[in-house]
Amino acid sequence: MNYRQSIDYLLSFADFERSGRYRDRPDVGPALSLLRGLSDPHLGRRTVHIAGSKGKGSVAAMVESVLRAAGLSTGLFTSPHLHDYTERIRIDGEPLAQQEWARLAHTLRDTVESASREPGGRHLVTFDLLTALAFLAFREHDVDCQILETGLGGRVDSTNVFGGGGTRLGESRPTEVGPTGGVTHVCVVTAVGLEHTDVLGGTVEKIAAEKAGIIRPGATVVIGPQAGAGGARRVIAEAAAEAGCDIVDVAARYTWRRTSHDLGGQAFRLEGPPGGALHLRLPLLGLHQLENAATAIACAGALAQRGVSIPNEAIEKGLADVSWPGRMEILRREPVIVADGAHSRESARRLRESLTDYLSCQSAFLIVGMSADKDVSGIAQELAPIVGRVIAARADHPRAMPPEQVAAAFVQAGAEAEVGAGVAQALEKAMATVVGKEVICLTGSLFVAAEGRAHLKKTGATA
Repeated sequence: MNYRQSIDYLLSFADFERSGRYRDRPDVGPALSLLRGLSDPHLGRRTVHIAGSKGKGSVAAMVESVLRAAGLSTGLFTSPHLHDYTERIRIDGEPLAQQEWARLAHTLRDTVESASREPGGRHLVTFDLLTALAFLAFREHDVDCQILETGLGGRVDSTNVFGGGGTRLGESRPTEVGPTGGVTHVCVVTAVGLEHTDVLGGTVEKIAAEKAGIIRPGATVVIGPQAGAGGARRVIAEAAAEAGCDIVDVAARYTWRRTSHDLGGQAFRLEGPPGGALHLRLPLLGLHQLENAATAIACAGALAQRGVSIPNEAIEKGLADVSWPGRMEILRREPVIVADGAHSRESARRLRESLTDYLSCQSAFLIVGMSADKDVSGIAQELAPIVGRVIAARADHPRAMPPEQVAAAFVQAGAEAEVGAGVAQALEKAMATVVGKEVICLTGSLFVAAEGRAHLKKTGATA
């Protein structure tokens, strides 16, 4: 089995990312059955498990970078990818090599076929297999800490396969880990908002309950800053208290303030950690990324409380070196081209604020494409105040919304919009007709951001 064949094999199972049929997922039984057949590769190492509606990928990337700067070997599992599936599984910051991916997928296949014949094994999905593949890689490389981003929700996510203190789900006896015993396990819930309401629930509180489903007895629970009246925070805190977990409330424990910024990133001061204030540099733009950085630092503090040595120098270096492309990413400086995978009303609002605040943008030329299940009207309404022109591009994704529908939503919101061809053609047109300090922005989804990034790299137009 080569790499391409391994991807075809993984995608031969039900792929909820591409079909959108998340509601067909009743529990994590199939994932547990598969992992059991693989001799539980997910157990026996420190685990940071991250759920949330917004920022969970950024927090995961920051935590991984900080731990690596502290001298730990790391395994990072995130989704989706921008350009290649191997980006989802990283060892010490580097994507898994295609040859190793294919070899592990071949190892996985025999167990998958056996598990599919067991009761509960009939409903394995692509994300179950991707998650198991990540755990196999982390075990093979014997990483010190695995950092896991949930795919959707938390309660029935393929990554939610841990019991308290590193046990299998449903067991109470901690798994021994070398001479020290036990497993350091931190659960993080970042900002929760309305998303996938047909699956997760129609209120922030219901969605927060699904996210809080990753909380396990014995873990430290880090609650990221939450918007609104505090309903999400209350639900998460109640779940943590019920499980007997220590709680770190980021907004209550830390304060942060941006001190400077440029196209290359931002500097900020954070107060709250032991030992005094930290002066930090982050190569990611947006005030929301400061919230994410504070959450990552809180996670590092929770690990430190459990005996992991993470000096302030590691926090400084880890944040300064973090890479998380496709999120308010400057692809070119003249003209300014930004890629941001904003795909909800809230993330669109944050994008608008970031373009205005960080780039002094008064007029944006948007290239937009999104999945069919997104709130296109809400996104259009949030972005319309700074839009000069919009091209609704035909994105190369099976769940892409028809560009005619995207363009109509922006016209309804008061913007000038047209239906374009592919993302590459739309980007070329924007670059040829951009006026003055107009900012070109690829947004609406990560697949549009990825197509734009790939085109600029292919043509050598990044600068």
